[in-house]
Amino acid sequence: MRPKVRALSHAGSARDQDAVPGPIADGELFDAYSRAVIHAAEVVSPAVVYIEVTRRPQAAQRDQRGAAGAPPERTLPGPHATGSGFIFTPDGYVLTNSHVVRGAGRIDVALSDGRRSQADLVGDDPDTDLAVVRIGAGDLVAAPLGDSHTIRVGQLAIAIGNPYGFQYSVTAGVVSALGRSLRSQSGRLIDNVLQTDAALNPGNSGGPLVSSRAEVIGVNTASILPAQGICFAIAINTAKFVAAQLIRDGRVERAWLGIAGQNVDLHRRVVRFHDIKTPSGVMAASVEIDSPADRAGLKRGDVIVNFGGHPVAGSDDLQRLLTGDQVGAKSAVTVVRGTEKITVEIVPASRPPARA
Repeated sequence: MRPKVRALSHAGSARDQDAVPGPIADGELFDAYSRAVIHAAEVVSPAVVYIEVTRRPQAAQRDQRGAAGAPPERTLPGPHATGSGFIFTPDGYVLTNSHVVRGAGRIDVALSDGRRSQADLVGDDPDTDLAVVRIGAGDLVAAPLGDSHTIRVGQLAIAIGNPYGFQYSVTAGVVSALGRSLRSQSGRLIDNVLQTDAALNPGNSGGPLVSSRAEVIGVNTASILPAQGICFAIAINTAKFVAAQLIRDGRVERAWLGIAGQNVDLHRRVVRFHDIKTPSGVMAASVEIDSPADRAGLKRGDVIVNFGGHPVAGSDDLQRLLTGDQVGAKSAVTVVRGTEKITVEIVPASRPPARA
């Protein structure tokens, strides 16, 4: 039964009316929006850090770019680079982007309370553009981590970071899309990336993307230039998984075959004759000596069309399948060699560490 309210008629007499919610004033909506942003900034900003990196000479010579062609996190000439990060455990572990700290000779971190600390690189993963560093300071505030599986398109998204060295800047927008794919610095595809229109600029990389509940839902990583309002963050659930492996092992284990892959189309007659489920595959442009592919008998020019029972239409499909669980496990690989379809058994190895 709907509640009733006591109201006056136009003639001034009192009568019962069904309570019907009236329109919310614009001022109330803006006040609620402001309170959500203010609350998120107040809770998470103390955990946000400003990262300064002095790169090793050979690393400083390379163009350090983030995912999706983001400009280098550099505000001064030479090897000096800056970025953002956030403390996610009370004992000093900090999440940031791989492209911020990769090749670092020295990492210095400035805290929101003015303290400075030299940081040690725990590990980085170029394939997801994530890294963990650790500082030795005490009395630290850790940012609360959310669950990126619960995120919905259109909800409030708040970015906190240090764009162009302007420390602890706050921008706000919405989650524009879910489940995007983004090309990492290593060339591997990052899945389940969040898209937002909260403004990101060079220096925001590694900072948190925060929900209205003041929980970190992503790690800001890149923007599309010269577009406006197309920015990306690595989902926090991905970051949790990667960070745990980096803290434990210093790296993320992934399976490796030992081929240089190239996407190619298959001849339609070959596809029809062998009933191949995809019109394309991954050609082995080269095969490393004594690699898992070499030991399995793969040859240069072979086109992989199936791995472990899963169709492979291109390099991205193959990369998704080469998880750490595949290391040491025998898998059937179907390849097209000339006009023949053959199946070989391959045992992927642990992927060698990427060179800094």
